[in-house]
Amino acid sequence: MSTREQRFMQAAIDVAREGMLQGKGGPFGCVIVLGEEIVGKGCNSVVGDNDPTAHAEVVAIRDACKNLRSFQLTGCEVYTSCEPCPMCLGAIYWARPKRVFFAANRHDAQQAGFDDSFIYEELKLPYEARQILMNEFGRNDAVKLFEEYAQLPGKVEY
Repeated sequence: MSTREQRFMQAAIDVAREGMLQGKGGPFGCVIVLGEEIVGKGCNSVVGDNDPTAHAEVVAIRDACKNLRSFQLTGCEVYTSCEPCPMCLGAIYWARPKRVFFAANRHDAQQAGFDDSFIYEELKLPYEARQILMNEFGRNDAVKLFEEYAQLPGKVEY
């Protein structure tokens, strides 16, 4: 990797260390880059914010989108200190950056006590076999909302 990528990855690792030492959460950090500028950053703040969704990538995506005044990260790069978990990966795909760089991988995280493998396994199971029970009902009324949305004038496609 180039010096540029190394600099931004180091920024993500520094954000991770800072958040960890402040007691915000686990050792995870992320920066979002557009061109040569960091436009968003975040550390894992699950413990500090009492928010299970406050993973570094999600916090950084929220920060970047706010700063860019956009719900998408078109043209951006994501630098994260660890391979994104399933939730963060979903958020990254919805944000649509052009590229993701990560340092440690999910196996490294697992060895440190951060194991998301059960989520990957759960997603493969039918609803009735999952650890958290999932029940589908009220589908007809909810599908009507999609139909109403399809007819809304001036809606933003995403």
